[in-house]
Amino acid sequence: MDQTVWLVIGLICLVLLVIWAIDIYSGYKLKQRIRFEWGRRPAWQRLDKEESLKQAWKYAQTYQKFDSEIDDVTWYDLDMMEVFEAVNATYSSVGSEALYQQMRNFDFNSQEAEQLEELLHFYQENPEQREEIQFRFAQLGKKDDNFVKHYLSTTNGKELSGFYLHVLLGLLPVIGLLLLAFGLVGGAILTLVSICFNVIYYLRKKELLETELNSMRYFVQTLATAKAIGKVKSPVQSELQKHLAPLKNILHFGASFRVKSNSEAEVMFDYLNMALMIPFISYNFVLKRLGQYHEQAVALWDILGRLEAAYAILNFRSYMPQVAIPIFEAGGVVAAASYHPLLDEAAVVNPINWQKNTLVTGSNASGKSTYVKSIAINCILAQTIHTTAAETFMMERGHVLTSMAVEDDLFEGDSYFVAEIKSIKRVMEQIKLNERCYCFIDEILKGTNTIERISASASIVNWMKTYPSLAFVATHDIELTEILKHSCENVHFEERVEEDGIRFDYELKPGKARTRNALQLLKIMDYPEEVVSNAKKEAAFFDEHRSWNVIE
Repeated sequence: MDQTVWLVIGLICLVLLVIWAIDIYSGYKLKQRIRFEWGRRPAWQRLDKEESLKQAWKYAQTYQKFDSEIDDVTWYDLDMMEVFEAVNATYSSVGSEALYQQMRNFDFNSQEAEQLEELLHFYQENPEQREEIQFRFAQLGKKDDNFVKHYLSTTNGKELSGFYLHVLLGLLPVIGLLLLAFGLVGGAILTLVSICFNVIYYLRKKELLETELNSMRYFVQTLATAKAIGKVKSPVQSELQKHLAPLKNILHFGASFRVKSNSEAEVMFDYLNMALMIPFISYNFVLKRLGQYHEQAVALWDILGRLEAAYAILNFRSYMPQVAIPIFEAGGVVAAASYHPLLDEAAVVNPINWQKNTLVTGSNASGKSTYVKSIAINCILAQTIHTTAAETFMMERGHVLTSMAVEDDLFEGDSYFVAEIKSIKRVMEQIKLNERCYCFIDEILKGTNTIERISASASIVNWMKTYPSLAFVATHDIELTEILKHSCENVHFEERVEEDGIRFDYELKPGKARTRNALQLLKIMDYPEEVVSNAKKEAAFFDEHRSWNVIE
């Protein structure tokens, strides 16, 4: 009997030693990776799918409110998911979900920006503490569709049935080992049979409860991460510890959900959990505790999210060629050397002096749309991550809305023009609330005929001036610059035609566009000379007479 007991103890010690060695080596590799990746553009993430991030954001909206939201149309018009990915240097889903939410919601006050700058300054001055916090979040790792935000929104109706059955099944292997320790061979049989039964039962049941168990696993693992981070000195250390305190008991009863790192050790822990049915037993306790201390859990998640999102924003600042901390003052948008953040060092910088509704004209591919998008994106980044792609940037706080990448909707039965006027109507509805709005429209009403497009466009832009909002409209319709010359600012981009093609400098110039390149592009693309020359004659006739020549 003594030999058997010592053999069992020796095997257990060996397993624990192997797990410890694996964790030490995995931790070393993880720290090396964190140091290597700092100050670089985040690599492509296999996880952090937008469907998962958006779902978590929607759940969070049930218990958190903000002054403004970047709606789906604006988000996709501006390719903001790509901008998010350029900022997203987080290592856990807690951070990536918080960053996604931060870039889609904001308040019209300075409180969040002040909290963010405090964390950024701390990380800048204390790289060792930053690396330790990054390491803890990296140990937690990422899990799409973790549904933790769903549990934070409500815990009602999520209890698992069969609690006492799971307790009984979990005790059988323990009883078998006790019998074996007293020399009863039947104990070995009971242990082996019960373990095999429990593993099979667990795996079958787990298929039905996969979402619930994975969500609870990630929730408890995040609490363990919070406990470790709470030991690191930071501006939010005391606040974090305060909200974690009533939830600490979950770490004892939810031990089955805790894994120290995303390593091979997790497999060993999983088999132990299966044999003793611990996840099924722990689930209801954790859920009850979460329901009792819901406010503290929400506050804790907010703190953890801010902690991780902050170092991602600092990393973004560190690798971008130039960034500016925005200044918020009444008035329009004024910036020096502003550029599109996705273009990085390849971008041509331009000034912004947007004090009244503005029309930007220019030839195809001259840079109009990129410039308009760069202003819109910087207006969002200024109010969300307190960072802009510019040398200096100043604005008044306000909503940001776009109408750009409009498409017809086959499911709704909408033509392109109907989809376009719906998109612009939603912008107008927000403007009518009499709050500051920054509106960006690309190729306004291009889905209809020339006369109605110009008349309707002029009427819409002129209507906007009666509200405390600003519109930036990119258009090919030079007529608009004449109709609205007293109420709108005019700026433009232009090109230089050369023998071998067309060259663009992408530099903003005052006034309306005075060049066109569509007909020159026809020539470059080797259209018949007769087609190109006749088109030029027709265009020249219209410019002189403001009417079209009838072709015989």
